[in-house]
Amino acid sequence: MKIIIRMVLAVGALAAALCFNIPTSQAYGDAPWCAVVSTGAGDVEWDCHYYSVEECRPNVIAGNRGFCNLNPWYVPMTFGPRKH
Repeated sequence: MKIIIRMVLAVGALAAALCFNIPTSQAYGDAPWCAVVSTGAGDVEWDCHYYSVEECRPNVIAGNRGFCNLNPWYVPMTFGPRKH
């Protein structure tokens, strides 16, 4: 069930990213969660340095107009099998 929820969130994040047409200069960070904050005139800034939605949430409800979203550019580190 959790896998399905994560897949739905990932698809939603990708759809949101495609709708916003974000210039790369306004997206920064390499963590799995982003605070997507309105900077005015329809522009948004993706602040992607949060490791959980709980960590992100206070930054978008503390007077900033925005929301938390999965980072569509996030690539988790993977390690290959150990060589013995």
